[in-house]
Amino acid sequence: MKWFWCLFFCFWPILALVVCWVAPSYGWWFPGDGVAASPLGERIDDLFYMILAITTVTFVGTQIALGYVLFKGARRTDEDVNEKAWFSHGSHELEVIWSVVPAFILLFIALYQLQVWAEYRVKDSFPQDQMRAVLKRVGQMRSENDSLALAEVTARQFEWRIRYPGFDKEGNLLPLMPDPQPTDLYAVNDLHLPANAPVMINLKTQDVQHSFFLPELRVKQDAVPGLVIPVWFQANNAQEYPLLCAELCGWGHYKMKARFVAEPEDAFLNYLRELHAEQNYDGVRGGDDESEE
Repeated sequence: MKWFWCLFFCFWPILALVVCWVAPSYGWWFPGDGVAASPLGERIDDLFYMILAITTVTFVGTQIALGYVLFKGARRTDEDVNEKAWFSHGSHELEVIWSVVPAFILLFIALYQLQVWAEYRVKDSFPQDQMRAVLKRVGQMRSENDSLALAEVTARQFEWRIRYPGFDKEGNLLPLMPDPQPTDLYAVNDLHLPANAPVMINLKTQDVQHSFFLPELRVKQDAVPGLVIPVWFQANNAQEYPLLCAELCGWGHYKMKARFVAEPEDAFLNYLRELHAEQNYDGVRGGDDESEE
């Protein structure tokens, strides 16, 4: 049993390193083939890998130390049993070291992640100039007090309802107002926004608490009853991404799935025009069609 415990504590760090080494090739890593699909997601991944490196070194070092102590004990023979044992009542120097060093490591992690946290969560740190540039390119001009959101996403059991701004009589895209307007456009489980630029949504919930989760972009924000929460993100590529609920919100939580389509700005406007045509169609054909009849 002496050698068993020695090998037992040495086995786990080896297994952990092997699993981390082969995990990406088996798809056991981050979504999106382990690569974040947004600039902010890349920085979040960097934070994760930094913490992973610190915890890995700590875990492996601790297990090796345990294995070494047990190895030394396992080498004792029957003749060594009669030798006088050495007892230690502790070392104040070692206690200070293993208290201060972890404290400094945790303080370093806390300070290092502040900038990423601020860019994602603190409103004054949002890339507002770039968002206004996107709004200008899609034909919207907003004042300093207007919301920069291009869509409103409302979670409810068990779907995502999306409200887009509509068009005026001249065909210009209107700004998104806090309250629903007669010209607004609606979709369910189908969020479309421009790609390759920071965009914002207003997140709400109609009933219980939900969580807006774009795993490949590393974006996650709880939808809290009674609050309108601005959420910004940027998709690096024009493609389709899964949109999930990451909060257990009831018996149908498992089916609360949607899609986020990041697309060029022209395609985004065309999508809104298609919604406008569908939702404003009254079943009456145009004049040319009626004359033919």
